[in-house]
Amino acid sequence: MKAIKLFKAVITLLSLQGILMSAQIKHIEINNTKIPVIFEKQTSLPILNMQLVFQNSGSIQDGNLNGIASFSAKLLNEGTKKSGSTKFASELESNAISLNVASGFETFVIELSSLKEVNEKAFKLLKDLLKDPNYDKKVVEKIKTILIGSLKRKQNDYDYVAKNQLKDILFKDTALQHPSSGTIESISNIKLSDVKKFIDNTFNLSNLIIVVGGDIEFKELENKIQTLLKSMPAKGKKELKKVEITAKPIIKELKKPTEQAYIYFGSKFNVKAQDEENYKAKVASFILGGSGFGSRLMEEIRVKRGLAYSAYGYVSINKSHSYFTGYLQTKLESAKEAQELVAEIVKDFVQKGVTQEELDAAKNFLTGSEPLRTETLSQRLNRAFNLYYKGLKQDYPQKELEKIQNLKLEDLNNYIKSHKEIIDLSFSIVRK
Repeated sequence: MKAIKLFKAVITLLSLQGILMSAQIKHIEINNTKIPVIFEKQTSLPILNMQLVFQNSGSIQDGNLNGIASFSAKLLNEGTKKSGSTKFASELESNAISLNVASGFETFVIELSSLKEVNEKAFKLLKDLLKDPNYDKKVVEKIKTILIGSLKRKQNDYDYVAKNQLKDILFKDTALQHPSSGTIESISNIKLSDVKKFIDNTFNLSNLIIVVGGDIEFKELENKIQTLLKSMPAKGKKELKKVEITAKPIIKELKKPTEQAYIYFGSKFNVKAQDEENYKAKVASFILGGSGFGSRLMEEIRVKRGLAYSAYGYVSINKSHSYFTGYLQTKLESAKEAQELVAEIVKDFVQKGVTQEELDAAKNFLTGSEPLRTETLSQRLNRAFNLYYKGLKQDYPQKELEKIQNLKLEDLNNYIKSHKEIIDLSFSIVRK
């Protein structure tokens, strides 16, 4: 009864949030191109937060220049050619304006935040950056030095090494095979002309989604954005490439002078971002490895046997790819036993499913923690963007909660049994 009351309270709260603080999907037309804008007005604080999100423009577009997306983002964080890095950064700081560029796997994002009173200044500085990036060979060499230094240090970060070795196994011959930060060799080979080409290809109105919220009227925002982006071309929308795991399950070990073993594992998980049954994957993932000490992996590996310091596993569902992955750290002498136990736990999970007690605990946590995911403007905007980006309706989270609360044990276990592909695990192990 308590769980039912809690669920109803959460749904009521979400409904009120939907009325009072929901993001809206609008459009702004620039250069004969309709650009979707995810907008939420919030007047409780005199701030503005805006993200220009370019789809299919992150490291998925690196091609033969591994790390070029990340490198290009760092160059854009070096200010304009006219002002230079130091002066541009000083102007941002003196006006309490935050302007940051970052690259993901599927997206390239420019984020602008400012107080309401300096909105004009913030938009001007962003316009300057878009028009006049700091294309300077000295800046390129500076970024190279920083990145290569960082990559050399990461050679001794065996957690990083094990994780990237797993990606190399699972996603061989795809854009996900290599680390998004690049390698020492690939970064060394990047030229200024490569960065210019990547940024020119990325700044494309046809691939743009704008995410914005704060104390501003939409009409005012529309005028500012049209002025900001009127010189940006529309080159036609790029279609997102699908990334598939084609590799057969293997175990790959790398010997390093480490005092503990780092074990990463992963396998196929055949779903799409728009699948209607993904709520079942969310519950199953939570029970198997995503809920910390309550998860099957943590209970069996750490609590019962003391084989690892930590053990996690989760399903990652993205627009371009989906897979099951996890990791653990253990003593050197426990590595083999822990690795075999992971395979046994996953196999047993698929064949026998979960218990009613595990399902009830998952329902209570996922339902009870839901309001915490929409407390801030940033959280709500990010959620609204992710829903839009994946082609889901804005009321999807409420409906997902209802489906989770009504989920029957038999239906969940049948779903888990239908995904036998996760049993075929590959392992990446770094140890002495």
